[in-house]
Amino acid sequence: MFDFFEGTKKVVIGMIHIGALPGTPLYDERGGMRALIDGAMADLEALQAGGVDAVMFGNENDRPYSLKAPVASIAAMSAVVTSVKPAIDRPFGVNYLWDPVASVAIAAATGARFVREIFTGVYASDMGLWVPDCDGALRARRDLGVRDLKLLFNINAEFAAPLDTRPLGLRARSAVFSSLADAILVSGPITGQATEQSDLNAVCAVVKDVPVLANTGVNIGNVADILSVADGCVVGTHFKVDGHTWNAVDTTRVKRFMDLVGTLRA
Repeated sequence: MFDFFEGTKKVVIGMIHIGALPGTPLYDERGGMRALIDGAMADLEALQAGGVDAVMFGNENDRPYSLKAPVASIAAMSAVVTSVKPAIDRPFGVNYLWDPVASVAIAAATGARFVREIFTGVYASDMGLWVPDCDGALRARRDLGVRDLKLLFNINAEFAAPLDTRPLGLRARSAVFSSLADAILVSGPITGQATEQSDLNAVCAVVKDVPVLANTGVNIGNVADILSVADGCVVGTHFKVDGHTWNAVDTTRVKRFMDLVGTLRA
């Protein structure tokens, strides 16, 4: 995987879904920034106690999503991550949906080791026509002095359909060759919905130079099949109370999942 995982096989990244940020429709004005920080801290503690290998902060609650991050949102997300950072004892990443340049900026501000985002392609999406700024994100990584920041390319976006008709495996190879992806992520059509095993198999068959991870819908029932081919996975919904995306993280669910992953690694 990456050097900061120190040889860990089949890496599991647990999601911390920060509450809706200031200025977004679901923002809790009464709870304010304190509520966002407290919620992120609780999820962090639960994920770490459950034994995940890394955590990633995301703004999944900022529905409906924006393709260009407002300055206030970048500042607020950076503040939340910075506030809980002293309690983080493993690698962490960030993801601002759906702005790759903003994600890199937040990573630089907080000291994150990796970023997940849609960097390549053109999509018809719930947010309208979607054309990510891959070049801008990689230039930002250079200009902000974080050249070691790993960029995890989600190549089949949730809430969207690609206008690119090339097979998924070819798009994955192209992202590595022409766009300098550090890892490839394969997703289902919506948050919490599983990656098609056939899609994951197709990508893993042709991408050999960088890690490939399953990005959505990984659960205790399908993780064995997924990790039989993928180098790791990102888990959000399955770790939540009752397996509901918008609930808090449940340590018991995390530990049960990670115990199974431990047997698969062995």
